[in-house]
Amino acid sequence: MMDDTEMEAVASLTGSSSLGEAVSGRGQQGVSNEDDELYYIPERRPSLDLGPSPMDTSQWSNVGQALNPALSYMSLTSSESSVEMNDQDECSTRVQLERTDSYSSCYSFDSDDCEKRIPKFKSKDEPVPELPHTPELVQPTNEIRHPSLTVAFTFKAICNTLERLSEVDVRRFKTMLWKNYPQSFNTPPQTMDTLDLVDRLLECYSLEVSLQITKAVLEEIGHKRTVRYIQTQCVRNEVRHDLSETLKRTYGEVCEDLAMQEEKRQFDDVFTNLLITSTCDNGPNIEHEVMNIEKLDSNREAGKCLSPKDIFSAERLEHSNIRLILLTGVAGSGKSMAIRRLVLDWIEEQSRQHTSFLFPLPFKELKQFEGSKVSLLQIIQTLYPETKKLKDEDYRSEDCPMMFVFDGLDEYSGKLDFENTELICDHTELTTLNVIVVNLLRGRLLYRGLFLVTTRAQIKRCIPWDTHYNEIEVRGFCHPEKEEYFRRRFKDPDQAARVIAYINSSKTLCIMCHLPLFCSLVADEYHQIFKEQGTRAELPRSITYMYTKLVLMLIRQHRIFRAPDRSLDEERDFLMNLGKLAFNMLEKGQFKITKSDWKDTGICDEEAVINSGLCTQYITKPYVLFHEKVFSFIHPTMQEYLAALYVFLSFTNQGKNIFEQQLKDRFKGMFKGHKAMELYKSAVDKSLLYEDGKLDIFLRFLFGMLLPTNQELLQPFCTSSVKWPTIIEDAAALIRKRTRENQHPGRNDNLQRCLEELGALTVASI
Repeated sequence: MMDDTEMEAVASLTGSSSLGEAVSGRGQQGVSNEDDELYYIPERRPSLDLGPSPMDTSQWSNVGQALNPALSYMSLTSSESSVEMNDQDECSTRVQLERTDSYSSCYSFDSDDCEKRIPKFKSKDEPVPELPHTPELVQPTNEIRHPSLTVAFTFKAICNTLERLSEVDVRRFKTMLWKNYPQSFNTPPQTMDTLDLVDRLLECYSLEVSLQITKAVLEEIGHKRTVRYIQTQCVRNEVRHDLSETLKRTYGEVCEDLAMQEEKRQFDDVFTNLLITSTCDNGPNIEHEVMNIEKLDSNREAGKCLSPKDIFSAERLEHSNIRLILLTGVAGSGKSMAIRRLVLDWIEEQSRQHTSFLFPLPFKELKQFEGSKVSLLQIIQTLYPETKKLKDEDYRSEDCPMMFVFDGLDEYSGKLDFENTELICDHTELTTLNVIVVNLLRGRLLYRGLFLVTTRAQIKRCIPWDTHYNEIEVRGFCHPEKEEYFRRRFKDPDQAARVIAYINSSKTLCIMCHLPLFCSLVADEYHQIFKEQGTRAELPRSITYMYTKLVLMLIRQHRIFRAPDRSLDEERDFLMNLGKLAFNMLEKGQFKITKSDWKDTGICDEEAVINSGLCTQYITKPYVLFHEKVFSFIHPTMQEYLAALYVFLSFTNQGKNIFEQQLKDRFKGMFKGHKAMELYKSAVDKSLLYEDGKLDIFLRFLFGMLLPTNQELLQPFCTSSVKWPTIIEDAAALIRKRTRENQHPGRNDNLQRCLEELGALTVASI
């Protein structure tokens, strides 16, 4: 028995006047004091100094080990019951106090607030008193726990809920918890802080029961709104988990071989960091193997380097109220890779954890809603059915920020009329897809949301002038990342090393690999060679073949979602017109296309920039108060390739030698046609005249188009079959002759490169 001082100390903690009231927390009249005889709380005393004498342990056999609190409670409530505690079917409403999840074990000898309850010895004839009434908790026995319900979430959810209470309500919560569930505590919880209190709750009960107890006590103290808050947190947690699983299946794997659509690998295994700048209108990459090209009057400010994690990061949002970011970049620069990385970072809780939900809404997926009445809410629920659990107020709540990623605005063919389109601000209102897109770009819809829009450089302004937004640009790979990409792409280190060595041996290929799309085409090609011929297979030396594959990829596969399929004749006419412009500009040493250059070419600027992606657009500032929209090819070598393609197809389809066109026009009717070698003699002689080498890469492409592999790819654009049985040998003989003549010694190196394009130069295997 405790002395009066000990009893007063316990009573002072609970406001009770007896030991029984202190333990039970009931504080009611008529409560039997037999609890005093059944349990007592021993006082913690300092250890006795027993000196050198050994401790007497002869009586230890008479002391029973203290029972686990949960088992102790069960044994007391049904000491004579024949119903087994593990029979869940016969006792569906009973709380089974099993410990499967815990932050820590608070039942230890060193815990100040978790003293063990030691039962006294009683005779079997003495009746066991009933414990105070405890509210029954219904715990489903056959229902599988949702995987989102973890210890970490439950702990955080209950803590956050209790933090919303005032100090007075927290004390009431602890008092009611002690009153209803005294078996969970050895001392009154009034002195425990929130973290210890929740930890104790999770130590004694399962996760579901801990949440039920919290909600039951909150309801009992009259906090129904707080109950709804914790219920909402649980629902959102389930939706977030299910949404993450869906996004992981969609964005977590990539096809290594774009052509074969096979060999999927985890995106984390192949992703390589991209160069993302905080400035836009930077113009194309103008690095060149032969020429020194001046920056094309674009944005001369370098800007800061960003990563996908910096986009809408919590730190950046603190210093800015920007809710809309436009992510631009030329075709193949890696915009979709950046989006994939951003989504997976959110799933893996690596960034943007201040955002409750992230919804990627690619425009290629949004096309299914064209021509019908739909709301933004319906779009989200159709693409992500798990969001149907969310309520309308979740989309408007301050504590539930959402981020929407609209990938590929350049794939949207609707008219963006920011002046005459009706205004809507309700995400549940039925309207057209066009109205939704326009109002999202206006910043009118879901004004608490964060929006990221990716697009190629637009011909028409895709954001209204009065919308507050930031524009950043994806620039592709820097040089170290090019090599890193191939190391990740090829599982065999020897294969990766051979590909990297080959890429570095061709400066033009190395430069062009700043485009991730080009890197993937190179990797696909060489992976197939290794697969068919073995690791030691000789890699082709032609750069023309890879450029041909890039052009075909852009004007066919990558334009499907931007415009209806074009006929073969329309594709050919477009390439011929664009190639003619490229050739004329190349002869002038011009790489910037002004508006006047588009005249009389028959080129649709939207097709060149948006649909095909062979050109790009940016803003130049030649004067302080004057801005000018300028076009250019996505890289100078793309201009040189298209110029060579124009010359090649002109000769193949029409028998024209572009270099002698003026002579032919002068003596019209005298020439019935040209031989292929006449074209190549003219091209070589014309190239050797320019000391700056402005036709060098063009000449390599022109010779490369003679190879059967290239002609096979270009065959759809040829209106007549090409039958030049000895053209490669004749072309190689021409180059060797010009080299021996040595009339232009500084040009011989490029002539040797032309031999490589023909495959006529014996090169040691890399």
